[in-house]
Amino acid sequence: MSKLVTIFGGSGFVGRYIARRMAKEGWRVRVAVRNVNEAMFVRPYGVVGQVEPVFCNIRDDASVALVTKGADAVVNCVGVLDEVGKNTFSAVQAEGAERIARIAAEHGITRMVHISAIGADENAQSEYSKTKAAGEAGVLEHMPHAVILRPSIIFGPEDQFFNRFASMSRLGPVLPVVGAETKFQPVYVDDVAAVAANAVLGDVKGGVYELGGPDVHSFRELMHIMLDVIRRRRLVVGLPFWFANIMATGFSAVRFLTAGLVKPPVTKDQIRNLAVYNVVSEGAQGFDDLGLRPTAIEAVLPDYLWRFRPSGQYDAIKESAKNLKA
Repeated sequence: MSKLVTIFGGSGFVGRYIARRMAKEGWRVRVAVRNVNEAMFVRPYGVVGQVEPVFCNIRDDASVALVTKGADAVVNCVGVLDEVGKNTFSAVQAEGAERIARIAAEHGITRMVHISAIGADENAQSEYSKTKAAGEAGVLEHMPHAVILRPSIIFGPEDQFFNRFASMSRLGPVLPVVGAETKFQPVYVDDVAAVAANAVLGDVKGGVYELGGPDVHSFRELMHIMLDVIRRRRLVVGLPFWFANIMATGFSAVRFLTAGLVKPPVTKDQIRNLAVYNVVSEGAQGFDDLGLRPTAIEAVLPDYLWRFRPSGQYDAIKESAKNLKA
């Protein structure tokens, strides 16, 4: 019988790419998620019955144990950018990660891949980064040979970064950003998935790997690259951190008054993150050590951002028609 991998958060942005790769490798894939009905799209990644979404709440020992039983490896892709209800940074990124590693070890599983983030630091100002560091420590406590991946900001067709700002650019002539001069090293989602899949297969030695793309850009520069791809001219305005914090306070109040119905576009914790460079640390293990070459953003963005162009899928046709008239 083929081997089995349980991917926690396997229908999420990164998880789905890992699931697809593991299915292609012939593994059975158990996709552990909170909402099974919303994860049914992963089933066609393999033959009938090869990829199966199952319910799991990583805040509960019994739930994690049930989906871990019988697995040969586990991958944890679960994380949150904003706290909602019981899904706090601590509950999900620290306690949840530790729980998965502990229960996997109890089941005799020796291979674990944990998706963390560049900037994970127990001394960080951001709770997001603090709990990412706590999650890494919890994983290594029980699975000392685990592979921990720290990607920079991840891009791809389903991302919440370029898609979000491309959508915002349609609303007016100004595109406001917080932390305009903060540096990022965007990494392609399938490149991260490739490393994770290789780790599950046993081709990556245990340790921490920081994953960044081939180029480093400021937030402002990334917005200009995105605007060039979608063929829109907008004024990119950098909002001062003090002003952004005032805005975040107001958004937080609105969220409270609406019982969470109105989701804030930015939170104070996200602003703290935006004040810190998000690039691969000097001397850190990364793609070079894995023998892989990361994909540039220019090679991928046009494939999924075309829908934000003024004429969408017809934009290139109209441009070609203008050349014919000339």
